[in-house]
Amino acid sequence: MTKKLVTALCLLLFSAMVSEAQEMPADYKQVLDTLGRQGDFKDAVLKVNIPRSDLKVAIDGVATPTPFGFGGWVAFARGTGMDVMMGDLVLTEPEVNPVMSALLAEGLEVTAVHNHFFYETPRIFYMHVHGHGTPADLARKLKPALTLIGKTAVPPAAGKPLQGTLDSAALAKIIGTPGETSGEVYKITIGRPDIKIVEMGAPINARMGLNTWAAFYGSDADAVVAGDVAMLEQEVQPVLKALRANGIDVVAMHHHMLGTDPDVFFLHYWGRGPAPKLAAGVRAAVDTLGRPSR
Repeated sequence: MTKKLVTALCLLLFSAMVSEAQEMPADYKQVLDTLGRQGDFKDAVLKVNIPRSDLKVAIDGVATPTPFGFGGWVAFARGTGMDVMMGDLVLTEPEVNPVMSALLAEGLEVTAVHNHFFYETPRIFYMHVHGHGTPADLARKLKPALTLIGKTAVPPAAGKPLQGTLDSAALAKIIGTPGETSGEVYKITIGRPDIKIVEMGAPINARMGLNTWAAFYGSDADAVVAGDVAMLEQEVQPVLKALRANGIDVVAMHHHMLGTDPDVFFLHYWGRGPAPKLAAGVRAAVDTLGRPSR
């Protein structure tokens, strides 16, 4: 009887913990309803998913799954008296200026437009958005721009998918951080808690875009990796040297946010080869960052 009681109590406690972890504020649920999108609420941040699953993209001849780097998003965090919104929209070339005009017309800000890849078909651009206000107001302002995304059919790119599977546990061990599997892609995300940025009272954390990540696709013998490194000014040159020394291509270097203190720079990279070798190259770059030593 005692064992049954303990088991029941454990189940109740577990259920309560799961419920608490998944509980989303009512005004954030309304944001998802307004935008007609899915999302989740973790680490005090609502993240709204805006994947470009309508696109079939090839990078240097490799047919590449959406989770590899075409999952757009916007995120909301509580500030002092208002929310802070940041996001990264994935756009085709003809979508860039119509979407930008729609955002600006609603009083939202565009803080960056850039590439993440070379040799991709169709051409893909990334637009960083920013705003302050109530969640309902921000969602209302964002919706006209989102309705413009994916309205025009784009011919699928000619590319060959990679075959096989990845030893994700081995990749996590090499990089030193566990990741998550989404379809055929294994993605590792590393926050920068050592960089303290607060905007309007809202902490800008990994889920708001202050992170380093690496996405792997393919097999252990033949894989591709793409990612983004969040860097302070003094970290830029060491990261560049580490990636190039390991045969990983640097494809972009820029800002995502405006007016941060300290300034944060972001570097995008891509490489192809055996997955363990690619992971070692990523780890070499990560080890130059100001993170606790392992």
